Amino acid sequence: MTLSRLAELTADPTASFVLIARDGADTVELLSGDVVDVELLADIPLTADGAPREIFAMVPYRQVRERGFVAQDDGAPLRCVIVDEHLHLPTSELLSALPSAPVPLHDDGFDIADAEYAAIVEKVIADEIGRGEGANFVIRRDFTASIDVDDRTAALTWFHALLTHERGAYWTFAVFTPGHIAVGASPEAHVVAREGIVTMNPISGTFRHPAGGATKETLIDFLASTKETEELFMVVDEELKMMSAVCSDGGRITGPHLKEMSRLTHTEYMLRGRSALDPRDILRETMFAPTVTGSPMQNACAVIRRHERKPRGYYSGVAALFTPNGDGGHDLDAPILIRTVYLQDGTLRVPVGATLVRHSDPAGEVSETHGKAAGVLGAIGAIDRDRVAEARSDADAPGEERALANDPTVAALLSSRNARLAEFWLNPQGEEFTGPFAGRTALVVDAEDRFTTMLAHQLRHLGLDVTIASWSEVEDAQLDAADLVVAGPGPGDPRDTTNARIARMREIVARRLDSGAPLLAVCLSHQILADRLGIALTPLEAPHQGLQKSVPVFGEDASIGFYNTFTARVAPGTTAVGTAEVSADQTSGDVYALRGKGFASVQGHLESILSRDGIRTLERLVDNALA
Repeated sequence: MTLSRLAELTADPTASFVLIARDGADTVELLSGDVVDVELLADIPLTADGAPREIFAMVPYRQVRERGFVAQDDGAPLRCVIVDEHLHLPTSELLSALPSAPVPLHDDGFDIADAEYAAIVEKVIADEIGRGEGANFVIRRDFTASIDVDDRTAALTWFHALLTHERGAYWTFAVFTPGHIAVGASPEAHVVAREGIVTMNPISGTFRHPAGGATKETLIDFLASTKETEELFMVVDEELKMMSAVCSDGGRITGPHLKEMSRLTHTEYMLRGRSALDPRDILRETMFAPTVTGSPMQNACAVIRRHERKPRGYYSGVAALFTPNGDGGHDLDAPILIRTVYLQDGTLRVPVGATLVRHSDPAGEVSETHGKAAGVLGAIGAIDRDRVAEARSDADAPGEERALANDPTVAALLSSRNARLAEFWLNPQGEEFTGPFAGRTALVVDAEDRFTTMLAHQLRHLGLDVTIASWSEVEDAQLDAADLVVAGPGPGDPRDTTNARIARMREIVARRLDSGAPLLAVCLSHQILADRLGIALTPLEAPHQGLQKSVPVFGEDASIGFYNTFTARVAPGTTAVGTAEVSADQTSGDVYALRGKGFASVQGHLESILSRDGIRTLERLVDNALA
């Protein structure tokens, strides 16, 4: 009966349905129902006549505008399937019913030539990362082709190929709605909310298996890569910002783990925390994964808007399944929309992106996009092994499955990464804080870097009653009323007084400093404070994005994570400027921290997972500011 129902839906070009194979399951879920397009996440119709109902939603990238971030608007709908039928099909029976004849591609290639894409990479590294706009950015291009068969037949054929040959995907799926068809195998659960527990699954680092499959030796070389390790740490930091915004206990890191798939292996962490928010609000606050956007998130969206040639559609959005639970609410399961093929009117599109960091090589990032596209096309059987190799991916057929994560050497290498991380985020923190500053209030001013959510969580852990306010909305009366103002981090050149955000942060720092009211300044705001005190600001020779350093902080060496492109700099050996004490590098003169009567500042991000001494140093600086 269930297979005949699928045949009925497939034959009806107006029917909307979804096929989902979850990792480890021996069945494929078939969801069908009417489609409704809505404008906002809050409009997703989770109830009808007071009764909860199941909803499957395709959330396009343009929804990020709900967070106040910029995006090209291509009109991709926030499409909801109101599920009135949810069946489970045995995978073995479904495979026998799905088409499997190869679907040839024609007129295939990238929409942006290799040389053009390499030039974009160079520009982003020089003009965006180089001037402090962020730590990493993902810029995508699309592989396109035409097909001669019906779109639905092609999608079902490729779904068959993924079920047969791919392994390790979080969701393997095919979505059929009028005018929009998508089929893919997403490795990443972006956000899941079940019974009050929120989990996020930051994945970064891509090891493309050599011919014959992955081996212990080739995997160890990948795990030893500084670039791959730093990329993973940066996306964990970015997703912890989101977790700290939606979870009362801030979120805890577990891992790292290996995500072993047929042609690729990734490294990943799991983040977990408690939340009582509506799942639509959780989804809004976590739009979207830094692995396919960049960090800080708000500026990453602006960089994408400046450098990508076309709107993203659903690439880097999520597929979201809202399922009624026993508490009268809904659970949320939302994998990220990557490794996905989109079909419309006989045209195939595979969006792929490369993560650009301070030491990216343009040729290497071009190769990365070729490899990712070839990996998707090879997995769906759209290109053969020779074409995969031609496309510069070393991926091959899945071969023998080997759980390399169980190898003692590999496991030890993975585990050793945590020695670099802050215990604060690795250990349970609880939700009741009675720290040394209980009874005091703190106002954290967000300068467009959501590191402020992690910083606020740490301040609450120290006992402070914390409020976060945007630089563009905070009022002087709020600034004056707070026991402590924390001027937060943000992207950009601290010397650029023509920038409204920089100008307002300068006003905030000056107002607190001139009044003698307690002030803590972080990163960008530390630089602004230094400038106010007469200390020169200068660009670093190479950006310190996602860099861990052990630095002197007023008599103690502290392991701290840095995300800065500019620095305050004094003559080596300087320990004071006016009435302000200075902690600086003895060789370069780079200023790591400042303190004086009623104020303190730090260049690094004490809230970062890279700051092993972050909470201890934060307590010392807050104590100085409040003294």
